[in-house]
Amino acid sequence: MFKITTHAKIDEIPADAWNALCGDDLPFMRHEFLAAMERNGCVGERFGWIPRHLTLRDDDGSLLAAAPCYLKFNSYGEFVFDWAWADAYQRAGRRYYPKLVVASPYTPATGMRVLSGDTPRRAEYAAALIRGSIGVAEQLGLSGLHWLFTTEEETGWMREAGLLPRLGCQFHWRNEGYADFDALLARFSAEKRKKVKRERRRVAEAGVAIRRVRGDDVSESEWAIFHALYEDTFDKRGGVPTLTLPFFREIARTMGEQLLLVLAEHDGAIVAAAFCLMGARTLYGRHWGCSKEFHSLHFEACYYQGLDHCIAHGLTRFEPGAQGEHKVARGFLPVHTWSAHWIADPQFRGPIGKFLDHEIDGMEDYIAEMQRRSPYKNMPDEAPEAV
Repeated sequence: MFKITTHAKIDEIPADAWNALCGDDLPFMRHEFLAAMERNGCVGERFGWIPRHLTLRDDDGSLLAAAPCYLKFNSYGEFVFDWAWADAYQRAGRRYYPKLVVASPYTPATGMRVLSGDTPRRAEYAAALIRGSIGVAEQLGLSGLHWLFTTEEETGWMREAGLLPRLGCQFHWRNEGYADFDALLARFSAEKRKKVKRERRRVAEAGVAIRRVRGDDVSESEWAIFHALYEDTFDKRGGVPTLTLPFFREIARTMGEQLLLVLAEHDGAIVAAAFCLMGARTLYGRHWGCSKEFHSLHFEACYYQGLDHCIAHGLTRFEPGAQGEHKVARGFLPVHTWSAHWIADPQFRGPIGKFLDHEIDGMEDYIAEMQRRSPYKNMPDEAPEAV
C-alpha cells in the first residue's frame, strides 16, 4: 500500500506539501528552514550531515508522511550523546559511522518527527514510515537508525517497532495564563523572586537597553552583528559554528515572522544578542553571543525576555535549549525528552538496551530531584511531560 522514498535534497519535495504535514508549531521542521541549511552550507559533506529525507506515499503518489533524515558521519549537532557507543564499536573493530539520523540538525527540541499532519491514520502512517526507515538503514548496511527528540506518542510507536527508547531531560516553562512578568514572579518563593528581580535590575542599572525584533524586521547589519556574536560564542567554547550568515538572511526572508532576535545595546552599540524561533504556541531559544560582559545579561536576554514575549503574545511554552540546571531557579522545570534507536548488530543491541534501561532509572531520579528545586510555591511533586 505504501512506498518509501529517500531524497538527497528537500527541494525534491514540494514545500507546501511538506509544510502541510509539519503543522504550525515546529518552525525548525519547516521546509524553508531545512532547505536554507542545504542551500547555505550548514549541512552536507563538510559537517557530516548528508540529506536522505524520507517520504511515505500511497499507490497514487500522494504524500502521506515524511521525516527529515540524514546520513551521519559523526555525532556532532545531535544533542543525544552516543560517542561512548561509537568508541565501543571502534574498540571492537566495528564501524559505527555512518549511521542514519532523523532530526532537525543542531536543534534539540521535541516535536513530531513523523510528519503526517492532522489525520486519523497517523499511527498507521507512522508505523509504515518507521518500518521503512529501518529498511533504508538495512539496505545501506548502516550500524543503526536514531530518531531524536521524538514525542512521547512517537516513542511508544517506535518501542513497538523494536527501537530502544532513551530518556533525557530539558528545562521548559509553561504559561499558566500570567497577566505579566510580575504575576509570574508572584508564584515564586520570596527568595527566588528577589533573585530574579535583582538580576533584571543589574542589567538596567548597567545602562543596557533590550530590544526584541521579529526576524523580518531585523536589518542586514543587525544580522551581521548577531552572526559575528554567534560565531564568537562557538570559538570561545571550542565548537563549530555551522550556521552561516546567508542561512540566517534566507530564513529572515522566507519565514521571518517565526524568528525573534533579542538585541542588547550599550552606549549605542549592540553588545549581545539571542536568537529564538517562534511556533504558534511555543518559543524556542537557540543561540546567544556577546562582545562585552555584563552581570546577568545572559539571563535577561536568553530567559527573561523570552518569558516576557510569551506572556505578551499568549504563547504557552518556552523551551530555552538543551541542558542547564541553572534554569530551574528562573522558572524552567524539568521535562522528559525522548529518542529511539535501532541497532543493527545484535551483539551491541543487547548491551546498549541494558545501558539505556539503567540510564532511564537514573534519569527519572535526576528529574525528580530537579523538580524538588522548583522556585514555585505549592508545586506538585512530579515533573510535567514534554508535549
